[in-house]
This record gives sequence, structure tokens and C-alpha cells, in this order.
Amino acid sequence: MSERMGNPELDADARGGSPARTVAVVMVIALVLVAGLYALMDRYVPGSPRGIVSANVVQIAPRVSGTVTRVHVSDDAVVEAGDPLFSLDPRPFELAVQQAEANLTAALQTVDASGASLVAAQAAVTQARTALDNTRAEAERTFQLEERGVVPAARADDARAAVENATAQLEQAQANLESARAQLGPEGAENPTIRAATAQLEQAQYDLASATVTAPHLGVVTNVTLSEGQFIGAGSPALTFIDATAGWITVDLRENQLQKIEVGDPAHVLFDALPGRIFNGRVQSIAWGIAPGRTVQGGLVANQRSTQWFEPARTIPVRIELDGGMENWPYAVRVGGKAHAVIFTESETGPIAWLAQAAQRVRSWASYLH
Repeated sequence: MSERMGNPELDADARGGSPARTVAVVMVIALVLVAGLYALMDRYVPGSPRGIVSANVVQIAPRVSGTVTRVHVSDDAVVEAGDPLFSLDPRPFELAVQQAEANLTAALQTVDASGASLVAAQAAVTQARTALDNTRAEAERTFQLEERGVVPAARADDARAAVENATAQLEQAQANLESARAQLGPEGAENPTIRAATAQLEQAQYDLASATVTAPHLGVVTNVTLSEGQFIGAGSPALTFIDATAGWITVDLRENQLQKIEVGDPAHVLFDALPGRIFNGRVQSIAWGIAPGRTVQGGLVANQRSTQWFEPARTIPVRIELDGGMENWPYAVRVGGKAHAVIFTESETGPIAWLAQAAQRVRSWASYLH
């Protein structure tokens, strides 16, 4: 009878294997499929949940030293180009201008000429040169944004026209100055005392104009700790300025994720500050290098000891900009905020692309909770 009943294990093997073996085979196949899908997504839809909202952040410092007499802005205020940020006591610079004017007048009297017209002409040249410097700086930023397609061509044309207009005004002021010098005659025009006095006056006028520090362009001031009566040295940072004309997302990707990424590839960006919303963007640039962290001792590169079985993967920054530039930049997103980005190296359609978009959409809903 025992022979007729047989062995259960042998019967299971005869029917195709034990359940444990079947489960093991299924798990191995699933792991292989998951690993293959992971590798494909790294190449066709690379992404990272650790993107960082980035912008140009600079420390605003005065060109001259002085005591703060007025702070024109509050912390985290939005400012336009040319808006005053803070002012230094102008009295020392006004006295320097008066002294320089007196020195120039005395020098002109030595050649028996009147210096009133020359002083006025020199002041006009200084004012025109300062305006041209500021206009050029703002225009250069606009040209850079135009090259990347962030701002329309019309805005760049306006910037070029502004530079041409400022240049024409400076040329006119310089012509008036030369005319005033010509009235002095050959001896006055070449007199070294007059030339030195003229240069001293221009420097004094420039310092006076620098007593009020203005915003270089549209942006936000933060970390404002200035107070009236505080003394600030020339070149010492006084407040932090965040450029509002250019913002981007920096995503650190592993080196094997960069195989198919090219500048201009479309990307989808999800900000933690705006759950449920996904923004369209494009790859603007890929960093050419990172610091490997090697140290030098005694003039030689020090050996890096490793205590890990597997060396951590190096990551390379990839810069992504939103479509439409800063005009479509969400107001709620702050510099340093977290972002999730997916880059489509081949197409935004297809099974792998749809899977990546679905996963990002689920993440956008989950971001309401975390």
C-alpha cells in the first residue's frame, strides 16, 4: 500500500518542481527584469530627486568706505535695477569734490583762464561714464540670457539701444569737455597741473556718486543686517543679492546616467514647494568637471584610503532651465529649494518615458504629504 501512495516530494518533482524552487526562479527573473529596467531608465530617462533650485547670489559691497546713513530696503525685498539699497555719509565725498574743484580752479588761474566751463564739463563726463558702465553691465546680462533663449530678442534690442544711447551721451560729454579745454589754448590743454587736477576732480565725483549703492538689476535682497551708523569698508559685503533674472535647477547625476544626455533635451521638473505641479524645462548645460577632493602633502598627491567595498559613484552637475525663462518661474519656489527632475534623452513618448512620467506624477501627489 505504501508503494501505491508514493513519496509526496517525488510526486511534486515529477509534476514540475517544488513550490520553493518555483518562487526562487520567479524572484530571480523579477530581479533581472528590475535591474534591466533600472539600467534602461538610467540611460533613456535619467533623473534625480535631489535637484537644487539655484540662482546667481552675490554679496553687494560699496566701492568706497563710509558710515551708513540710510538703509533704503528691508530684508527679502524685491528691487528693480537702479533702486537705492543703502547710502553712506556723503559729506566727506562732497568735501573732496569741493577741494578738487578748488584745485582745478587754482590750476586754471595759472594759465589765466576761467575754469567754470571745464568743471561743469568734467562733471558731465563723470556722470555719463557712470551711467554707461551701469547700462553695459545690465545689457551684458540681457545678452547672455538672449543667447540661452531665456528672454525675447526685443528685450535684447532694447538693451543694445540703451547702450548706444549711453555711449552717445558720453561721447557728447567728452566733446564738450574737449571744447572747454580747447578754449584754454595749447598751453592750458597740455598743462600737467591742470591734467592732474582734472583727474582728481573726476575721482572725487565718482566717489560721491558711489556713496549710494544701487541694485545692479532685478532681484531680491536678503540677509540685510545693516543699520544706520554702521561703518563699512570699501569692498566689504553689506548684504546678499539674489539675481531674479536667471534661475535654474542643478541636478547631480551619476556618470553612467550622462551617456545620452545632450544640451536641449526636454526635462520635467517637480518642486517640493509646489506639490502636484510638473513644469517643463530643458537641459542648459552639463558640467565639464568636479573637484575630486585630492589633497597634496609635501608637494605630492596624498593617497586616498578607502574603507568601503565599493567606491561611491561620482556625480556631475546638470543644469536645467524652465521653458519660458524667468517669466514662467513660479513665485513660490525659493533658492536652495528641493526639486525632482527627469530628463528625456530620446523622446517623451514610449513605454519607458510613460513609466517615468507616471512615477513622477505619483511623486507629485505624494509631495503633499512630505
